[in-house]
Amino acid sequence: MSSSLQIRPLLPADEPEWRRLWTAYLRFYETTLPEAVYASTWERLFSDGIYEPKGLIAELDGRPVGLVHYMFHRTCWAVGDNCYLQDLYADPEVRGKGIGRALIEAVYEKADQAGAANVYWSTQHFNETARKLYDRIGRLTPFIKYQRS
Repeated sequence: MSSSLQIRPLLPADEPEWRRLWTAYLRFYETTLPEAVYASTWERLFSDGIYEPKGLIAELDGRPVGLVHYMFHRTCWAVGDNCYLQDLYADPEVRGKGIGRALIEAVYEKADQAGAANVYWSTQHFNETARKLYDRIGRLTPFIKYQRS
């Protein structure tokens, strides 16, 4: 890649671009959230607690083009915490340029630094574009997700 890609932690000054990217992510999943959720999520991203969500932003040539949210949580299956990669998004015009892979690898690095036992995420079964990347950088598990009715 001839362009300059940087993955870095979110900063308070990133709020407008974070909001733009997260709104686009939610739109992709045909979801809207109230302003109270945006505000509480933004606040939580900067909270000090180990189990609070964290965020990274991808900049291509100094322009924000992607984001990832992740969080740690305890597990009964290992001594170390698990790391859940919750939200991953890259602007459509930069897809295929390594943004998603770089964001996932940055989460892997954060998980390794924290001594996490595992990193995992989910996607819709028909999200074929993203699954092409996920099949290269992760391992498909046989689990099916359920949630409360």
